[in-house]
Amino acid sequence: MDSSDTSAILSEDPSESDESSKLCCCFRVPAGSRPPPCSCPFSVTVEPVMFLSMFSIGLQMPLYTQYLWDRISEDVGYNGTKAGGCNASTVHDPLEKEVQTLVAHWNLYINLGGFLVGLLVVTCLGPWSDRAGRRLILIIPSLGLAVQAAVYLIVMYLKLPVFWFLIGRIISGLSGDFNAILAGCFSYVADTSGRSSRTFRVAILEACLGLAGMVASVIGGQWRRAQGYINPFWLVLATNLAAALYAYLLVPESVTRDPEARLFSTRHHLAVYRLYTSDEPQGRRTNLWLYTFSFFLVVSVHFGCRDLYVLYELSAPLCWGPELIGYGSAVLQLTYLTSLIGLRSMQCCLEDSWVALAALTSNIIGLIVISVAGTTALMFTGYGLCFLFMACTPVLRSKLSKLVDPSEQGALFASVACVEGLCSLVSSGVFNSLYPATLHLMKGFPFIFGASILFIPAGVIGDVLQKQIYCCLFVKKFIVQICISHKKGRRTS
Repeated sequence: MDSSDTSAILSEDPSESDESSKLCCCFRVPAGSRPPPCSCPFSVTVEPVMFLSMFSIGLQMPLYTQYLWDRISEDVGYNGTKAGGCNASTVHDPLEKEVQTLVAHWNLYINLGGFLVGLLVVTCLGPWSDRAGRRLILIIPSLGLAVQAAVYLIVMYLKLPVFWFLIGRIISGLSGDFNAILAGCFSYVADTSGRSSRTFRVAILEACLGLAGMVASVIGGQWRRAQGYINPFWLVLATNLAAALYAYLLVPESVTRDPEARLFSTRHHLAVYRLYTSDEPQGRRTNLWLYTFSFFLVVSVHFGCRDLYVLYELSAPLCWGPELIGYGSAVLQLTYLTSLIGLRSMQCCLEDSWVALAALTSNIIGLIVISVAGTTALMFTGYGLCFLFMACTPVLRSKLSKLVDPSEQGALFASVACVEGLCSLVSSGVFNSLYPATLHLMKGFPFIFGASILFIPAGVIGDVLQKQIYCCLFVKKFIVQICISHKKGRRTS
């Protein structure tokens, strides 16, 4: 059985010894690179950047959707959730349907603008950081997210048109957005960790995502209920500035900087093109495309459903307030931790493909329950059944990384970043358009649609697994026949 999925994502350097990793338990600064203004005395480097950035994202995403709901409700004259009028009888309220449609459309426009710009920028920032340094790819996106939070605050203070939310989102996309921070953090860990500690360091980074999102969701719902929207967004601004300041002061450079490194270069795109067109060894190209397509579908369903959860919970028959929305988001973020624990546990007795199939099954069942949830208990039950839904993507990343050579890892993860940006683009367009279009048929239809899509990657993974099993059985039978023939030959002689 291969090594764990998480560690396979980041290539190992066989020349590194365990002893060297012990001597450099905090970080390694390559010759010729400038140390940071301060230094970290503990074995903590980019984890605070990951935690602070994810905390700001987890805090602002449910809040700005609720703010859009309140602003648009005020504009059209709907006050159901404020005046206690949100109940089962408002399911067919035309004003509520108008509010849901407008909020879904603005969510679509904002996500479309931000991720379309970020899609182009991240594919340049990632390869550029290999020569220009990792700290820049941590600082620049953090400052971009801070500017986005500042624009949102101005909109709330001055009650500007919600169109300005789109402007702030595009500014964040121009800096690389949160995807650039993810790429920078995992690249930094690959640079600075030894063979024995790399898996643990990556696991800590992934745990930071779930922990920060869970804390932000609980705090955001309670805080918004007590003090409104403005004060939580001041905290979003402060955490992004703190992340940028921490990266500048306490994160040492992990690669030797090249002063001639250029951000815009065509060779990055050529490397990705060659990666997906070369078929050496034979069959690699087919598996690469199949796993990339499966990754695209899985992540698209994750992003698309995530955009609709708050909107689904705000309207009848659930009619959740800020507190319940915060708890629901916290439970959803907690699945990052449960998926990680489940992944590590199942790897002890199952092959990676079986782990991915179990994760897809968990996701499908959870989405079906959420689609028919008419009570708070049933909605939380659906969230609970999704406890493994994040365990599939690391398996797919690992399988992709094992298909390419070590010298092609950079091109591979540049293409994966591009695919993730495309997932956000497509899922926002499909799910935010599908939700208002199917309100008169079934409110939870987009979740049924997402669950149906997940059968495709399950079939792809199952088909490849079946071929591997047949191949192993054929090889085993062939070896047994050779051994039998060899024994017969010895007896004859």
